Amino acid sequence: MLLFLLFLIIYVMTVIGNVMIITVIQLDSILHKPMYFFLTNLSLLEIFYTTTITPNSIKIFLLNDGTISLIGCFTQMFFFVALGGSECILLTIMAYDRYNAVCQPLLYSKIMSPSLCLHLAAISWSTGVLNSFIQTSFVAFLPYCKGNKISHFFCDLPAVLKSCGSEKLGNFLALLIGECIVAGSLTLTVASYICIIKVVLSSPSKHAGHKIFSTCGSHLTVVIFFFGTILIPFIHPSSPSSFENDGTLAVIYGILTPFLNPFIYSIRNKDFKNAVNKLLV
Repeated sequence: MLLFLLFLIIYVMTVIGNVMIITVIQLDSILHKPMYFFLTNLSLLEIFYTTTITPNSIKIFLLNDGTISLIGCFTQMFFFVALGGSECILLTIMAYDRYNAVCQPLLYSKIMSPSLCLHLAAISWSTGVLNSFIQTSFVAFLPYCKGNKISHFFCDLPAVLKSCGSEKLGNFLALLIGECIVAGSLTLTVASYICIIKVVLSSPSKHAGHKIFSTCGSHLTVVIFFFGTILIPFIHPSSPSSFENDGTLAVIYGILTPFLNPFIYSIRNKDFKNAVNKLLV
């Protein structure tokens, strides 16, 4: 019952927090900028992302029934992988947006045009869906001969792969998944921030450097939290307790990250805080 209440409270607050971000951005014209357009997409992703797994987890804790149909399992896996992949790409796009704002301020408006922003957002969503369709379709046809139970609270792809006929194949696929989307997105994100840091270090004004970090701080915090928890399962060695460890990490990046993001942006982003204060007044 305690876990049921905890997950229920977190889920409700996650939805409310991310809906609040979307609403504030739409109501305040000052926030009608590329950065906040992508933040709106991120908030939508976070709502769908946590909705994919949390309601079913709440049902499990309430009814003490951890069963799920085969179709339901792969449907949950498809949406979770799709939304997770889309978020990886979107965070990279947001880093690219910050790179242009800091490193090419005079050309920023021209580069980050409304048309480009729409195309980049569409790419993040469609690439995540396409990637998930390919992976889920392939995994669905693997031979599963190690039983129909997984030590996890939802159908996470690496956990399901543990039940396939070849555990080595499962580990290989899990690593491949990480390299295809996560590692590629992280590499481009890090490259963007390296360029941003170079600009900050070369700036003679401490005030300018502080302003840059205050602008990028929220996104950087989310990036570290999100990618850090996702990458750990791909770099730590497999062990008998890895199911429990991966389950804990899945709670962090699947439930806690969407829950914390509204707080991160509302606390660290000055423009967003001002917009909230204006609406409250």
